[in-house]
Amino acid sequence: MFRDIKSNYICLQYRLIMISKNLFDNTETAFKLKSDSELERAYFLFKMISNEPLVQIGTAVTKFALNVHLPVEGLIRSTVFDHFCGGVNESDCLPTVDKMFDTGVYSVLDYSVEGKEEEAQFDRARDKVIELTYFARDKEAMPFSVFKPTGLGRFAIWEKVSAVEELNEEEQGEWQRIIDRYHAICKVAKECDVILLIDAEEYAMQKAADELCESMMETYNTEKVIVWDTLQCYRHDRLEHLKGRHERAKAKGYKTGFKIVRGAYMEKEHERAEDHGYPTPICKSKEETDDNFNTIMRYILDNLEDIYLFVGSHNEMSSYLAMEIMEQKGLLRNDPRIWFGQLYGMSDHISYNLAVEGYNVAKYVPFGPVKDVMPYLIRRAEENTSVAGQTSRELNLLKTEKQRRGI
Repeated sequence: MFRDIKSNYICLQYRLIMISKNLFDNTETAFKLKSDSELERAYFLFKMISNEPLVQIGTAVTKFALNVHLPVEGLIRSTVFDHFCGGVNESDCLPTVDKMFDTGVYSVLDYSVEGKEEEAQFDRARDKVIELTYFARDKEAMPFSVFKPTGLGRFAIWEKVSAVEELNEEEQGEWQRIIDRYHAICKVAKECDVILLIDAEEYAMQKAADELCESMMETYNTEKVIVWDTLQCYRHDRLEHLKGRHERAKAKGYKTGFKIVRGAYMEKEHERAEDHGYPTPICKSKEETDDNFNTIMRYILDNLEDIYLFVGSHNEMSSYLAMEIMEQKGLLRNDPRIWFGQLYGMSDHISYNLAVEGYNVAKYVPFGPVKDVMPYLIRRAEENTSVAGQTSRELNLLKTEKQRRGI
Protein backbone atom coordinates (compact mmCIF):
# COMPACT_ATOMS: atom_id res chain seq x y z
CA MET A 1 0.00 0.00 0.00
CA PHE A 2 2.80 2.41 0.94
CA ARG A 3 4.52 1.54 -2.34
CA ASP A 4 1.33 2.44 -4.26
CA ILE A 5 1.03 5.80 -2.48
CA LYS A 6 4.67 6.58 -3.16
CA SER A 7 4.28 5.53 -6.80
CA ASN A 8 1.24 7.79 -7.23
CA TYR A 9 3.14 10.67 -5.64
CA ILE A 10 6.09 10.16 -8.01
CA CYS A 11 3.72 10.05 -10.98
CA LEU A 12 2.12 13.30 -9.85
CA GLN A 13 5.53 14.93 -9.42
CA TYR A 14 6.54 13.75 -12.89
CA ARG A 15 3.33 15.10 -14.38
CA LEU A 16 3.85 18.46 -12.70
CA ILE A 17 7.42 18.63 -13.98
CA MET A 18 6.26 17.89 -17.52
CA ILE A 19 3.55 20.56 -17.28
CA SER A 20 6.11 23.08 -16.04
CA LYS A 21 8.39 22.33 -18.97
CA ASN A 22 5.51 23.17 -21.29
CA LEU A 23 4.57 26.42 -19.58
CA PHE A 24 7.12 28.01 -17.26
CA ASP A 25 9.94 27.81 -19.79
CA ASN A 26 8.11 30.22 -22.10
CA THR A 27 10.42 33.22 -21.81
CA GLU A 28 8.78 35.17 -24.63
CA THR A 29 5.60 35.45 -22.56
CA ALA A 30 7.48 35.86 -19.28
CA PHE A 31 9.51 38.89 -20.36
CA LYS A 32 7.31 40.46 -23.01
CA LEU A 33 6.99 43.68 -21.00
CA LYS A 34 10.77 44.13 -20.67
CA SER A 35 12.69 46.15 -23.19
CA ASP A 36 16.12 44.89 -24.24
CA SER A 37 17.81 47.28 -21.80
CA GLU A 38 15.52 46.20 -18.94
CA LEU A 39 16.28 42.58 -19.74
CA GLU A 40 20.02 43.32 -19.61
CA ARG A 41 19.61 45.13 -16.29
CA ALA A 42 17.65 42.22 -14.80
CA TYR A 43 20.34 39.78 -15.89
CA PHE A 44 23.05 41.98 -14.37
CA LEU A 45 21.17 42.34 -11.06
CA PHE A 46 20.52 38.62 -10.61
CA LYS A 47 24.13 37.92 -11.54
CA MET A 48 25.20 40.25 -8.72
CA ILE A 49 22.64 38.81 -6.28
CA SER A 50 23.97 35.31 -6.91
CA ASN A 51 27.28 36.35 -5.32
CA GLU A 52 26.74 36.32 -1.53
CA PRO A 53 29.95 38.18 -0.52
CA LEU A 54 29.13 40.86 -3.07
CA VAL A 55 25.60 41.25 -1.67
CA GLN A 56 26.97 41.60 1.88
CA ILE A 57 29.48 44.24 0.81
CA GLY A 58 26.96 46.05 -1.37
CA THR A 59 24.29 46.28 1.32
CA ALA A 60 26.81 47.55 3.90
CA VAL A 61 28.15 50.19 1.51
CA THR A 62 24.64 51.25 0.49
CA LYS A 63 23.49 51.66 4.11
CA PHE A 64 26.59 53.72 4.89
CA ALA A 65 26.21 55.91 1.80
CA LEU A 66 22.56 56.66 2.59
CA ASN A 67 23.27 57.34 6.28
CA VAL A 68 25.97 59.89 5.50
CA HIS A 69 23.84 61.41 2.72
CA LEU A 70 26.10 60.55 -0.20
CA PRO A 71 24.39 61.22 -3.58
CA VAL A 72 23.64 57.57 -4.43
CA GLU A 73 19.85 57.60 -4.65
CA GLY A 74 19.95 58.19 -8.41
CA LEU A 75 22.13 55.13 -8.93
CA ILE A 76 19.91 53.01 -6.67
CA ARG A 77 16.79 54.29 -8.43
CA SER A 78 18.08 53.38 -11.90
CA THR A 79 19.17 49.87 -10.93
CA VAL A 80 17.83 47.75 -8.06
CA PHE A 81 14.96 50.13 -7.13
CA ASP A 82 13.40 50.30 -10.59
CA HIS A 83 13.67 46.53 -10.97
CA PHE A 84 11.98 45.59 -7.68
CA CYS A 85 9.76 48.66 -7.08
CA GLY A 86 7.03 50.40 -9.05
CA GLY A 87 8.00 53.96 -8.13
CA VAL A 88 8.27 56.48 -5.33
CA ASN A 89 4.49 57.08 -5.11
CA GLU A 90 1.27 55.53 -6.36
CA SER A 91 1.02 57.80 -9.40
CA ASP A 92 4.55 56.80 -10.32
CA CYS A 93 3.38 53.17 -10.33
CA LEU A 94 0.43 53.62 -12.68
CA PRO A 95 2.25 53.00 -16.00
CA THR A 96 3.54 49.70 -14.58
CA VAL A 97 0.09 48.79 -13.22
CA ASP A 98 -1.56 49.52 -16.55
CA LYS A 99 1.04 47.61 -18.61
CA MET A 100 0.69 44.53 -16.42
CA PHE A 101 -3.11 44.69 -16.50
CA ASP A 102 -3.02 44.70 -20.31
CA THR A 103 -1.43 41.23 -20.03
CA GLY A 104 -3.97 39.99 -17.47
CA VAL A 105 -1.81 40.53 -14.36
CA TYR A 106 -3.31 42.54 -11.49
CA SER A 107 -1.39 44.70 -8.99
CA VAL A 108 -1.14 44.98 -5.23
CA LEU A 109 0.40 48.37 -4.46
CA ASP A 110 2.48 47.92 -1.31
CA TYR A 111 3.73 51.01 0.53
CA SER A 112 6.97 49.37 1.64
CA VAL A 113 8.22 51.82 4.26
CA GLU A 114 9.50 49.95 7.33
CA GLY A 115 11.05 50.48 10.73
CA LYS A 116 9.16 53.55 11.96
CA GLU A 117 8.76 54.27 15.68
CA GLU A 118 6.61 57.37 16.15
CA GLU A 119 2.84 57.67 16.51
CA ALA A 120 2.63 60.35 13.84
CA GLN A 121 4.39 58.02 11.41
CA PHE A 122 1.93 55.23 12.19
CA ASP A 123 -0.97 57.61 11.59
CA ARG A 124 0.54 58.58 8.25
CA ALA A 125 0.88 54.90 7.34
CA ARG A 126 -2.81 54.36 8.24
CA ASP A 127 -3.79 57.32 6.08
CA LYS A 128 -1.64 56.05 3.20
CA VAL A 129 -3.27 52.59 3.31
CA ILE A 130 -6.73 54.18 3.37
CA GLU A 131 -5.74 56.44 0.47
CA LEU A 132 -4.50 53.42 -1.48
CA THR A 133 -7.72 51.54 -0.72
CA TYR A 134 -9.79 54.34 -2.23
CA PHE A 135 -7.30 54.42 -5.10
CA ALA A 136 -7.85 50.67 -5.66
CA ARG A 137 -11.62 51.03 -5.54
CA ASP A 138 -11.50 53.13 -8.70
CA LYS A 139 -8.93 50.98 -10.50
CA GLU A 140 -9.99 47.60 -11.94
CA ALA A 141 -6.35 46.54 -12.16
CA MET A 142 -6.00 46.80 -8.36
CA PRO A 143 -8.45 44.56 -6.45
CA PHE A 144 -6.31 44.61 -3.29
CA SER A 145 -4.95 46.83 -0.57
CA VAL A 146 -2.21 45.72 1.86
CA PHE A 147 -0.29 46.68 4.99
CA LYS A 148 2.25 45.37 7.49
CA PRO A 149 1.21 45.26 11.17
CA THR A 150 4.40 47.02 12.28
CA GLY A 151 3.53 49.83 9.90
CA LEU A 152 0.74 50.73 12.34
CA GLY A 153 2.53 50.33 15.68
CA ARG A 154 5.87 49.76 17.38
CA PHE A 155 7.37 46.29 17.20
CA ALA A 156 7.95 46.39 20.97
CA ILE A 157 4.21 46.76 21.66
CA TRP A 158 3.32 43.90 19.33
CA GLU A 159 5.97 41.80 21.02
CA LYS A 160 4.73 42.60 24.51
CA VAL A 161 1.09 41.84 23.66
CA SER A 162 2.17 38.58 22.00
CA ALA A 163 4.01 37.57 25.16
CA VAL A 164 0.89 38.44 27.25
CA GLU A 165 2.89 40.89 29.32
CA GLU A 166 1.09 43.57 31.30
CA LEU A 167 0.98 46.96 29.58
CA ASN A 168 1.34 50.18 31.51
CA GLU A 169 -1.18 52.97 30.99
CA GLU A 170 0.79 54.61 28.19
CA GLU A 171 1.26 51.29 26.41
CA GLN A 172 -2.44 50.47 26.76
CA GLY A 173 -3.20 53.71 24.94
CA GLU A 174 -0.66 52.83 22.28
CA TRP A 175 -2.16 49.38 21.77
CA GLN A 176 -5.67 50.83 21.55
CA ARG A 177 -4.51 53.22 18.83
CA ILE A 178 -3.19 50.24 16.84
CA ILE A 179 -6.61 48.58 17.15
CA ASP A 180 -8.29 51.81 16.07
CA ARG A 181 -6.02 52.07 13.02
CA TYR A 182 -6.95 48.52 12.04
CA HIS A 183 -10.65 49.32 12.33
CA ALA A 184 -10.26 52.51 10.29
CA ILE A 185 -8.57 50.63 7.44
CA CYS A 186 -10.87 47.60 7.52
CA LYS A 187 -13.96 49.81 7.54
CA VAL A 188 -12.81 51.60 4.39
CA ALA A 189 -11.87 48.31 2.70
CA LYS A 190 -15.36 46.96 3.32
CA GLU A 191 -16.93 50.21 2.15
CA CYS A 192 -14.86 50.07 -1.06
CA ASP A 193 -15.27 46.30 -1.56
CA VAL A 194 -11.48 45.99 -1.81
CA ILE A 195 -9.68 42.89 -0.50
CA LEU A 196 -7.36 43.80 2.38
CA LEU A 197 -4.23 41.65 2.69
CA ILE A 198 -2.46 41.85 6.05
CA ASP A 199 1.14 40.69 5.95
CA ALA A 200 2.79 38.36 8.45
CA GLU A 201 6.00 39.34 10.21
CA GLU A 202 8.35 38.00 12.87
CA TYR A 203 7.46 35.23 15.31
CA ALA A 204 7.99 37.46 18.37
CA MET A 205 5.07 39.72 17.43
CA GLN A 206 2.92 37.50 15.20
CA LYS A 207 0.63 36.09 17.92
CA ALA A 208 -0.83 39.53 18.63
CA ALA A 209 -1.11 40.26 14.90
CA ASP A 210 -2.93 36.96 14.29
CA GLU A 211 -5.41 37.59 17.10
CA LEU A 212 -6.11 41.15 16.02
CA CYS A 213 -6.60 40.10 12.40
CA GLU A 214 -8.94 37.32 13.51
CA SER A 215 -11.08 39.83 15.38
CA MET A 216 -11.19 42.03 12.25
CA MET A 217 -12.33 39.06 10.17
CA GLU A 218 -15.13 38.40 12.64
CA THR A 219 -16.27 42.01 12.35
CA TYR A 220 -15.79 42.72 8.64
CA ASN A 221 -16.10 39.34 6.84
CA THR A 222 -19.78 38.82 7.60
CA GLU A 223 -20.93 39.36 3.98
CA LYS A 224 -17.76 39.05 1.88
CA VAL A 225 -14.20 37.96 2.55
CA ILE A 226 -12.67 41.42 2.89
CA VAL A 227 -9.90 40.87 5.46
CA TRP A 228 -7.24 38.27 4.60
CA ASP A 229 -4.36 37.19 6.82
CA THR A 230 -0.96 35.71 5.91
CA LEU A 231 0.48 32.34 6.94
CA GLN A 232 4.25 31.90 6.86
CA CYS A 233 4.57 28.20 6.09
CA TYR A 234 8.18 27.89 7.19
CA ARG A 235 6.62 27.89 10.67
CA HIS A 236 5.81 24.29 11.58
CA ASP A 237 2.75 25.28 13.64
CA ARG A 238 0.79 27.02 10.88
CA LEU A 239 -1.40 24.09 9.79
CA GLU A 240 -2.78 23.61 13.29
CA HIS A 241 -3.14 27.37 13.63
CA LEU A 242 -5.15 27.46 10.39
CA LYS A 243 -7.40 24.59 11.48
CA GLY A 244 -8.15 26.36 14.76
CA ARG A 245 -9.08 29.59 13.01
CA HIS A 246 -11.19 27.69 10.51
CA GLU A 247 -13.21 26.04 13.29
CA ARG A 248 -13.70 29.30 15.19
CA ALA A 249 -14.79 31.11 12.02
CA LYS A 250 -17.35 28.40 11.21
CA ALA A 251 -18.68 28.52 14.77
CA LYS A 252 -19.10 32.30 14.58
CA GLY A 253 -20.46 32.39 11.05
CA TYR A 254 -17.87 34.26 8.99
CA LYS A 255 -15.46 33.32 6.21
CA THR A 256 -11.71 33.80 6.04
CA GLY A 257 -9.02 34.38 3.44
CA PHE A 258 -5.33 33.57 3.72
CA LYS A 259 -2.29 34.42 1.69
CA ILE A 260 0.20 31.62 2.12
CA VAL A 261 3.93 32.24 1.75
CA ARG A 262 7.02 30.32 2.75
CA GLY A 263 8.51 33.08 4.92
CA ALA A 264 10.89 36.01 5.03
CA TYR A 265 12.78 36.06 8.33
CA MET A 266 14.43 32.65 8.59
CA GLU A 267 17.92 33.60 9.78
CA LYS A 268 16.57 36.15 12.24
CA GLU A 269 14.11 33.59 13.67
CA HIS A 270 16.81 30.96 14.20
CA GLU A 271 19.09 33.48 15.90
CA ARG A 272 16.36 34.86 18.16
CA ALA A 273 15.25 31.37 19.22
CA GLU A 274 18.83 30.50 20.13
CA ASP A 275 19.40 33.78 22.00
CA HIS A 276 16.18 33.43 24.01
CA GLY A 277 16.46 29.69 24.65
CA TYR A 278 13.30 28.40 22.96
CA PRO A 279 12.93 25.88 20.10
CA THR A 280 13.06 27.46 16.66
CA PRO A 281 9.57 27.92 15.17
CA ILE A 282 10.97 27.22 11.71
CA CYS A 283 10.70 23.89 9.87
CA LYS A 284 13.83 21.75 9.99
CA SER A 285 14.52 21.81 6.26
CA LYS A 286 13.45 23.30 2.94
CA GLU A 287 11.77 19.99 2.09
CA GLU A 288 9.74 20.15 5.31
CA THR A 289 8.80 23.76 4.53
CA ASP A 290 7.71 22.81 1.02
CA ASP A 291 5.59 19.94 2.40
CA ASN A 292 4.04 22.25 4.98
CA PHE A 293 3.22 24.87 2.34
CA ASN A 294 1.66 22.31 0.02
CA THR A 295 -0.34 20.66 2.82
CA ILE A 296 -1.72 24.02 3.96
CA MET A 297 -2.56 24.92 0.37
CA ARG A 298 -4.39 21.64 -0.13
CA TYR A 299 -6.31 22.11 3.16
CA ILE A 300 -7.57 25.49 1.99
CA LEU A 301 -8.48 24.19 -1.46
CA ASP A 302 -10.42 21.40 0.27
CA ASN A 303 -12.35 24.02 2.26
CA LEU A 304 -12.99 26.78 -0.28
CA GLU A 305 -16.55 27.19 0.94
CA ASP A 306 -15.07 28.72 4.11
CA ILE A 307 -11.52 29.86 3.25
CA TYR A 308 -10.24 31.81 0.23
CA LEU A 309 -6.68 31.37 -1.01
CA PHE A 310 -3.85 33.59 -2.24
CA VAL A 311 -0.88 31.42 -3.28
CA GLY A 312 2.04 33.75 -2.67
CA SER A 313 4.80 31.63 -4.13
CA HIS A 314 7.86 31.75 -6.36
CA ASN A 315 7.99 27.95 -6.31
CA GLU A 316 7.05 26.35 -9.60
CA MET A 317 6.07 22.97 -8.16
CA SER A 318 3.70 24.51 -5.61
CA SER A 319 2.10 26.63 -8.32
CA TYR A 320 1.56 23.59 -10.49
CA LEU A 321 0.28 21.53 -7.61
CA ALA A 322 -2.37 24.20 -7.02
CA MET A 323 -3.29 24.06 -10.71
CA GLU A 324 -3.47 20.27 -10.57
CA ILE A 325 -5.75 20.28 -7.50
CA MET A 326 -7.98 22.91 -9.11
CA GLU A 327 -8.30 20.74 -12.21
CA GLN A 328 -9.06 17.63 -10.14
CA LYS A 329 -11.81 19.52 -8.32
CA GLY A 330 -13.29 20.92 -11.52
CA LEU A 331 -12.66 24.51 -10.42
CA LEU A 332 -12.57 27.34 -12.94
CA ARG A 333 -9.14 28.79 -13.55
CA ASN A 334 -10.46 32.25 -12.72
CA ASP A 335 -12.37 31.13 -9.61
CA PRO A 336 -12.57 34.40 -7.60
CA ARG A 337 -11.70 32.54 -4.39
CA ILE A 338 -8.21 31.62 -5.66
CA TRP A 339 -5.32 33.93 -6.52
CA PHE A 340 -1.68 33.42 -7.41
CA GLY A 341 0.87 36.11 -6.61
CA GLN A 342 4.54 36.95 -6.94
CA LEU A 343 6.70 39.95 -6.14
CA TYR A 344 7.36 42.57 -8.79
CA GLY A 345 10.75 41.96 -10.38
CA MET A 346 10.76 38.23 -9.60
CA SER A 347 9.35 35.04 -11.15
CA ASP A 348 7.83 36.69 -14.21
CA HIS A 349 7.91 33.25 -15.85
CA ILE A 350 5.29 32.15 -13.31
CA SER A 351 3.14 35.31 -13.23
CA TYR A 352 2.72 36.03 -16.92
CA ASN A 353 2.44 32.42 -18.06
CA LEU A 354 -0.24 31.75 -15.43
CA ALA A 355 -2.14 34.86 -16.53
CA VAL A 356 -2.07 33.75 -20.18
CA GLU A 357 -3.64 30.47 -19.06
CA GLY A 358 -6.52 32.37 -17.44
CA TYR A 359 -5.63 32.16 -13.73
CA ASN A 360 -6.08 35.08 -11.32
CA VAL A 361 -2.59 36.55 -10.88
CA ALA A 362 -1.39 39.60 -8.98
CA LYS A 363 2.03 41.13 -8.59
CA TYR A 364 3.02 42.79 -5.30
CA VAL A 365 4.35 46.19 -6.41
CA PRO A 366 6.34 47.86 -3.61
CA PHE A 367 6.78 51.63 -3.72
CA GLY A 368 7.93 54.53 -1.57
CA PRO A 369 10.81 56.99 -1.22
CA VAL A 370 14.09 55.34 -2.21
CA LYS A 371 15.75 55.69 1.21
CA ASP A 372 12.68 54.44 3.09
CA VAL A 373 12.29 51.38 0.85
CA MET A 374 15.94 50.28 1.25
CA PRO A 375 15.21 47.81 4.12
CA TYR A 376 12.79 46.03 1.78
CA LEU A 377 15.28 46.01 -1.10
CA ILE A 378 18.08 44.70 1.10
CA ARG A 379 15.84 41.87 2.32
CA ARG A 380 15.00 40.99 -1.30
CA ALA A 381 18.70 40.80 -2.18
CA GLU A 382 19.51 38.70 0.88
CA GLU A 383 16.61 36.31 0.29
CA ASN A 384 17.57 35.76 -3.33
CA THR A 385 21.14 35.09 -2.28
CA SER A 386 20.01 32.46 0.25
CA VAL A 387 17.82 30.65 -2.30
CA ALA A 388 20.48 29.76 -4.83
CA GLY A 389 18.25 27.57 -6.99
CA GLN A 390 15.73 30.34 -7.50
CA THR A 391 18.38 32.88 -8.50
CA SER A 392 19.94 30.38 -10.92
CA ARG A 393 16.50 29.77 -12.45
CA GLU A 394 15.97 33.51 -12.95
CA LEU A 395 19.41 33.85 -14.56
CA ASN A 396 18.88 30.90 -16.90
CA LEU A 397 15.50 32.21 -18.05
CA LEU A 398 16.87 35.71 -18.64
CA LYS A 399 19.80 34.24 -20.56
CA THR A 400 17.42 32.17 -22.69
CA GLU A 401 15.35 35.23 -23.54
CA LYS A 402 18.47 37.24 -24.38
CA GLN A 403 19.52 34.49 -26.77
CA ARG A 404 16.04 34.31 -28.28
CA ARG A 405 16.16 38.07 -28.97
CA GLY A 406 19.74 37.92 -30.16
CA ILE A 407 21.11 40.40 -27.59
